[in-house]
Amino acid sequence: MTAPAETLETRIRNARAELDAWVREVVAWHFDPETGCPFWLERAKGLGFDPRREIQGYEDLDRLGPFEDEWLRGGPVRRWVPKGLADRPVYVFETGGSTGVPKSRINVEDFRIDYEMFSLTLPEEFFPKGSDWLSLGPTGPRRLRLAVEHLAQHRGGICFAVDLDPRWVIKLLKAGKPREAEAYKQHVVEQGLTLLRAHEGIRCLFTTPKLLEALCEKVSLKKLGITGVFCGGTEMTPQFHRFAVEELLDGAYFAPTYGNTLMGLAVHKPRAAGDPFDVIYYPPAPRAMVEVVDPENPTRVVGYGETGRVRLTTLTREFFMPRFLERDEAEREPPCEPYPWDGVRNVRPFSRLQSSVVEGVY
Repeated sequence: MTAPAETLETRIRNARAELDAWVREVVAWHFDPETGCPFWLERAKGLGFDPRREIQGYEDLDRLGPFEDEWLRGGPVRRWVPKGLADRPVYVFETGGSTGVPKSRINVEDFRIDYEMFSLTLPEEFFPKGSDWLSLGPTGPRRLRLAVEHLAQHRGGICFAVDLDPRWVIKLLKAGKPREAEAYKQHVVEQGLTLLRAHEGIRCLFTTPKLLEALCEKVSLKKLGITGVFCGGTEMTPQFHRFAVEELLDGAYFAPTYGNTLMGLAVHKPRAAGDPFDVIYYPPAPRAMVEVVDPENPTRVVGYGETGRVRLTTLTREFFMPRFLERDEAEREPPCEPYPWDGVRNVRPFSRLQSSVVEGVY
């Protein structure tokens, strides 16, 4: 007899049990004097309890308090390298495109693991194995450059890329020079077009919403052979989602993502015909969890469908970051069949911070 299929409720319970077990493993690693990272080992001295004994599940992470943004700014960056990985080559990646002292995160293998997991969600019909890629997005110290390249290589392709410095765009916009910022965007797009026209094997594209729109104003992606587009950035709205699918892509598959250097990559819930164009993301549990919390009481998760601030927890052997408040807000989305844990709907900049956020090319 065939075993009965698991119900969604059963899968939710199993996913939570897996998450709790992973929390215990990650906490044991980061707080062990033999394997842990100097930051958490030092912090443990002032906690008044042993996390390895008393943190037995995901909810217990509240006892560590919120993760502070400023902890990731400045050095020494090696305080984040776990002793258990001290003999491995270490990358350091920076977040976002803002100026000033950036937040930094160390990586050893996480960026490869994250994008190999993401690769499993890409339909091969539209992202054919062996196809080449174009990465038309932020480069420099951000992990996107290496991550998208690894994604292409993992799928048997080669990745072409252009130079893009979002900090320069933001500097131009803050200085009241939108024409110069637009000229820089067009400069980036022209480089991408040159590569697309010169290399017929490129079938897959990574880019941001603004750059995708600028690219499609000049050419038909279908005529250039693009069949799949992986797109991320804070400009990803339901309106742009509809615009991209119905007007820009000429039948190419659209894979919106919500990702950053600190989390990895949250993937989109595939949209069925007739569904609204809301953009729904699910994090790569148990390696990262995304919740929607009350801005006035960030320890309280809001109800399904309610709006709140996005709270991120990253759980890997390389990087442990519990209860970090993002600069984003969203609606809380319930678990679904492919992803039996909470998701987020329609992520956008946190309304109370909008006046201080410049999105630039994103």
